[in-house]
Amino acid sequence: MFGRKKAKAEKRTFDAEHYRPVLRCSICNGEQVAGFKNLETGKFEEAALIRGERELVEFMEQYGLERIDKEY
Repeated sequence: MFGRKKAKAEKRTFDAEHYRPVLRCSICNGEQVAGFKNLETGKFEEAALIRGERELVEFMEQYGLERIDKEY
């Protein structure tokens, strides 16, 4: 009722040649963080905290992803 309207999600890009989209999941508490893993160094860069299925779908639409790998 008094919530702010969300702005339409902007299309974003990432360097698919050097990064791979990953959903990092915690076994202990179920926390999920979407981001990108550097293929050369293995370093993970956080992009969004995922609290539900809707947020995951929005993240995938934002970056134009069809699938995302999970890491534990």
